[in-house]
Amino acid sequence: MSERNRWKEDEILEMLSSIQSQAPPHHFEFHDPFWVLITTIMSHRTRDEVTDAAARNLFNRYGDSVHLSKAKYEDVLSLIGNVGFMTVKAKRVIEAARIIEEKFGGKVPDRLEDLMTIPGVGRKTASVVLADSFGIPAIAVDTHVHRVSNRIGWANSKDPEATEEQLKKIIPKEKWVGFNPMMVEFGKKICRPVGPRCNECSINAHCRYYSKIRQD
Repeated sequence: MSERNRWKEDEILEMLSSIQSQAPPHHFEFHDPFWVLITTIMSHRTRDEVTDAAARNLFNRYGDSVHLSKAKYEDVLSLIGNVGFMTVKAKRVIEAARIIEEKFGGKVPDRLEDLMTIPGVGRKTASVVLADSFGIPAIAVDTHVHRVSNRIGWANSKDPEATEEQLKKIIPKEKWVGFNPMMVEFGKKICRPVGPRCNECSINAHCRYYSKIRQD
């Protein structure tokens, strides 16, 4: 049975509503497309609070893509010092700002294909920018979304891109915007990487993982 046939839309909508009720509000440090882009580039393997603080440091110092594109590597490095893989990311954010200025006329593109031409920007980062900044339907699959979706049984994949494709088949398109931040917060509070709070979860009756651990 295909995933599309297994899950009925009304069941998915009910589950999304239940997840939303248990997910704390997601904190957005920025909504501006450029700073969402920069923040997301720096977010890999880094806690949200560290990423947000680093992005705020860059914003306070440079303000826009024009000035960040001309920044000195050492100065950027000093401002994002607690971010994971900081030496790579310092170069990436300067390069991203330069490309936005030189290739896209100072405006962050609103097409996935264009965003992914920027070094350091994969499908997840591009999808975050589209959904969270432009309100364009996209599903960004980060570690939380990948883990939770596969635990529930919405996806069955070890590859985030395959998980994205499987989710797009069952999650109504009008729910794609906001899906990632909701699932991230649900994954932090309830469906945690270690010690998931299955007994507190409002969708455990639908969850493949919970069904399995009860049988075990």
